[in-house]
Amino acid sequence: MIKNKFYVTTPIYYVNDTPHIGHAYTTILADVLARFHRALGDDVFFLTGVDEHGQKVQQAAEKRGLAPQQHCDDLAPRFSSLWKELGISNDDFIRTTEERHIRVVQSILQKVFDNGDIYQKEYEGLYSVAEERFITEKEAESGQFREVKVLKEKNYFFRMSRYQERLIRYIEENPGFIRPEHRKNEMLGFLRQPLTDLCISRPKSRLAWGIEIPFDRDFVTYVWFDALINYISAVGYLSDEEKFKRWWPASAQLIGKDILTTHSIYWTTMLFSLELPLPEVIFAHGWWLMGESKMSKSLGNVIKPLDLIEQHGVDAVRYYLMSEMNLGSDANFTLENFIKRYNSDLANDFGNLLNRVSGLIGKYFEGVIPGQGDLSEADREIAAQASTLGSRVEELVRQYKVDAAIDQIMELIRVVNKYMEVQAPWKLAKTDLPAAGRVLYVATEALRIAAVLLRAVMPDKAGRVLEILGVQASGLVWGGLESGVKLPIFPPLFPRIELEKV
Repeated sequence: MIKNKFYVTTPIYYVNDTPHIGHAYTTILADVLARFHRALGDDVFFLTGVDEHGQKVQQAAEKRGLAPQQHCDDLAPRFSSLWKELGISNDDFIRTTEERHIRVVQSILQKVFDNGDIYQKEYEGLYSVAEERFITEKEAESGQFREVKVLKEKNYFFRMSRYQERLIRYIEENPGFIRPEHRKNEMLGFLRQPLTDLCISRPKSRLAWGIEIPFDRDFVTYVWFDALINYISAVGYLSDEEKFKRWWPASAQLIGKDILTTHSIYWTTMLFSLELPLPEVIFAHGWWLMGESKMSKSLGNVIKPLDLIEQHGVDAVRYYLMSEMNLGSDANFTLENFIKRYNSDLANDFGNLLNRVSGLIGKYFEGVIPGQGDLSEADREIAAQASTLGSRVEELVRQYKVDAAIDQIMELIRVVNKYMEVQAPWKLAKTDLPAAGRVLYVATEALRIAAVLLRAVMPDKAGRVLEILGVQASGLVWGGLESGVKLPIFPPLFPRIELEKV
């Protein structure tokens, strides 16, 4: 059987940042997509990592009295450790200080220089020290940039403007390339203006911490011509032809909307210059807001994911982040809303259904899963909804509608809870034990199918449900639940959060 491939990437996070909910969201999203695609039988490669070069890293290292590499070696584990805490199933974690990456960046620089797409010129302009880049006068007037000064120096530039018309045509001919739709339109609007070339170097006299430019040892490459290349250096570009052919182009490159221009314009024109195919999808998700403000370290409104995990568990945090944000929009985070969704979806619906069926099976069938028997019309309705759930979820996941996919799964759980109320197996058991057994089998089998699908979102808790149900296989075909299996006694998976205890 020929499998589809799914190569998903997150941005590489700046090593000087403290990991926060924005980083966590993108990485969990990539993980959920990777897990869904693995469950669908696709071959999956999931990449994340850290960006370790730049002036801020050099300055921070100097303040600590460390060499930049030592500083990075100390900080990089903050991200890899958090991903482990969050149950992230990445296949690779790339650091831009790794030799495998440096070699590829230098080879690409030489290649792009040789084909005439890199040139040197003297440039004078407004430079934001805080952002480590030249800015326009309009940007300076906005007041958003700190420590702005006039800077004049020679640097190397990538001839990005050469590919402007080609990129416009590509975006127009591939409507699903930049998502969501309004972000595509935003980039097309940007490309209707003259596209300036991209400064890709810094003189070593000003910044020594970077990858040396192979054709001029007085300069290091700068930010995007280093960082963006991780997406191909990690999958074997110029080092493992077979691996690269297998995985590139990426299926989905997930980013926050603040780095859309760098990915949909800088990155794509770099790939054009290298004569490489563009990624299939660049998806820019929204921001997590606290009230109406973007979560920002400077505003002091950053939620630390580990704090939430410690109090309420990894899977509860993963579930909330995935179910609460529509991928094309911003989302508001409040602790009150987190608790409300947790109690409603996980404690009252999902956890309660597991407790009900296991409790009734324990009471009336000595803890042994009863047989299915002949299904009634009401039973067949549940079976039909559960049997088609997998295909509905798959379609939504392939459209990057993760919140809608989760809602479909939870809708089945809600329907089954109502079914239990109507069928009342605790009453049936007094007059027709086989009928009560049939109802409990139907409800438990629907729960099993929901748990199989929720495992991508909540790998630990949904996996625990399947363990409790004694399920060896994890397919979505109706009838996978085995009768005769003895259910264990277990503590509640999602104990309610009492507001006064928070």
